Amino acid sequence: MSIQHRFGSMFRYIVTLLGIIAIAGGTSRGAEVDRRREASHPDVDPVVTFVDEQIRQAWEDNEVTPSERADDAEWLRRVSLDIVGHISTADEIEAFLADESEAKRADVVERLLDNSAYVTNWTHVWTNLLLGRQTPRRTSRDGMEKFLREAFTKNRPWNDVVYDLLTAEGHYEENGAVNFLLGQLDGNPNSEDYTVEATARVTRLFLGTQVQCTQCHDHPFNDWKHVQFWEFDSFLKQMRRVDHRKTDPKTGQRVDDYSELVWRNYEGPVYFERRSGVMEVAYPRYVDQEFDSKKETDRRLELAKVMAHDDPDHQVARAMVNRMWGHFLGYGFTRPVDDMGPHNPPSHPDVLDRLTDEFAASGYDLKKLIRWITSSEAYHLTSRFNDKNRIDDPSAGEVPLFSHMYVKPFTAEQLYESLLIATQAGESVGNYQQAEERRQRWMREFLLIFGGNEQDEPTLFSGTIPQALMMMNGELVQSAGSGEPGSTLHAVLSDSRLKSDALRVHKLYLSSLGRPPSRRETSMSQKLINSNPDKLAAYQDLYWALLNSNEFVMNH
Repeated sequence: MSIQHRFGSMFRYIVTLLGIIAIAGGTSRGAEVDRRREASHPDVDPVVTFVDEQIRQAWEDNEVTPSERADDAEWLRRVSLDIVGHISTADEIEAFLADESEAKRADVVERLLDNSAYVTNWTHVWTNLLLGRQTPRRTSRDGMEKFLREAFTKNRPWNDVVYDLLTAEGHYEENGAVNFLLGQLDGNPNSEDYTVEATARVTRLFLGTQVQCTQCHDHPFNDWKHVQFWEFDSFLKQMRRVDHRKTDPKTGQRVDDYSELVWRNYEGPVYFERRSGVMEVAYPRYVDQEFDSKKETDRRLELAKVMAHDDPDHQVARAMVNRMWGHFLGYGFTRPVDDMGPHNPPSHPDVLDRLTDEFAASGYDLKKLIRWITSSEAYHLTSRFNDKNRIDDPSAGEVPLFSHMYVKPFTAEQLYESLLIATQAGESVGNYQQAEERRQRWMREFLLIFGGNEQDEPTLFSGTIPQALMMMNGELVQSAGSGEPGSTLHAVLSDSRLKSDALRVHKLYLSSLGRPPSRRETSMSQKLINSNPDKLAAYQDLYWALLNSNEFVMNH
């Protein structure tokens, strides 16, 4: 019988209560002390100071009062999810809460940026953005991930990464960067539509501009015109994918071998048809700069140079700053983050401009950008709003003021990795091979249910019926609650240092929700445990409820 079928009306009430408990997360004890500590800190970055001043001015202009500073537990859970893609362990949380250093938050950011999970997390994020969750036909996801892992491990300048993605040629595993453009090419290479998807994806991801509708007509809102789409598209015409096959020695049949991206001869303009039926021509042109359309010109190379290195407006930097701010704060300066332009003005233009200029001046240093964002006052606020900033609700269509942290649902990867951290379920089988096989099976199941068929942005946990059923009855959660050796539940119940139910409850809350339980939560949990003669079953029910609470699946 499954765990959730064993508890009665009292426990269902507790589950409901856990769904209501402070999704907005944490308390504000010590907020004023922390503010005084910050005010006395001598090493304040001028970029962060500028960002804070501009955002505070927006609060004043809109007559809102910001929420209090998040307590340490709430902030640690948030920054861990945002940087490395999963929650912290109970031991890490206890050590951080016990640390009285004034610089401990900055120290945590540095440790997370140096953690191998930082590379893994951002490799997953950008593989999903570049390829989608469903790997395109004849494209190597492993090759793409290898390229990105190296880039994030070395903290390569972001504009150099973009340059490589735009200019790559060759075998899809020997040069993993080719997989981005390979994944956008399908159909007849001689068709004018062959590179249309690549044009739309390049401008959206690296320039933060959605221009796909200008394939057919002038954009109704921004300043992109019909001809500009095809001017940009003409830069990508000198490429095609080649799919290679080989003979299977066992069957004698022809099977897929590998794919590659190769240069092809293309000179002259692109021909496109107006909606009126009139045919026109477009030559390679980026912003105000026109390029030679002869076959000797490497158009992708010229585009990459001007976009990634020579653009005085630093649009690649601007697009990345907006996307990263949205990742950490819940909303970018524009909504969506990849639709920037005159039709969609940023909420804080001066902040966006300053961060863009500083990011470019830093050599497109992603870690430095993360340090600036996570050091901002807005990032350290609690997600609990107050009576004077309740109107700051972008989900209702309001312009984001960042007067409190916006709640973000987990991505599929965040949920999966956090469940493994919270339960240690992946470690609770006999040997490494068995554990790894089970982890891979669980991951496939998670991506099937939580990843969906989204081809662009990573899908977020949305609480659908299949997702809820997997959280309630899935093998990973059931394994976590079994209490088998190696699991968190077994470790807590067998730890001789945890001599009381209150201490065990405290540990389970840290392991799952990343915070100590309140007095009321401790009391209700103890009542649940004492009401059940089967103590293991009572703890199983409690931990199952914590893992299925709204608070667990939200980043706040």
